[in-house]
Amino acid sequence: MRVVIQRVSHASVRVEGRETGTIAHGMVVLLGIDREDGDDDLKWLSNKVEKLRIFEDDEGHMNRDIGQVGGEMVVVSQFTLFGNLRKGSRPSFNRSASPRKALPLYRSFVREMEKRLGKPVVAGSFGAMMEIDLTNDGPVTLIIDSKDKRF
Repeated sequence: MRVVIQRVSHASVRVEGRETGTIAHGMVVLLGIDREDGDDDLKWLSNKVEKLRIFEDDEGHMNRDIGQVGGEMVVVSQFTLFGNLRKGSRPSFNRSASPRKALPLYRSFVREMEKRLGKPVVAGSFGAMMEIDLTNDGPVTLIIDSKDKRF
């Protein structure tokens, strides 16, 4: 599993012109699922995301996690995070999990984050064309990959 995380001061999701959710202070998580991902990746990544200290403390240092600041979260499925450009200019998505595999893992990730945060998480519509409107706060943008735990 691979995520791109942005700390935001505002974010909203629109599907077919209709707003499906909005948050204030928190993070947007773009979630890509590899064809080889499983429950171990889900557990490791959800723990990493929950404990990610990207919010400022009273001294202006990034020392607080999303729970400590009462932040909100948006999670959007993003199969293009596994786009491969090794051959030419058109991306190949052969590493991305099929919808049959990805959808249950995506839903499990959203539920796990809701459980960990103790509040609803705004989720995109899996497989749909969406518009994500956000104000990146900082800007702070990070990439985490469950297969490369050096991130």
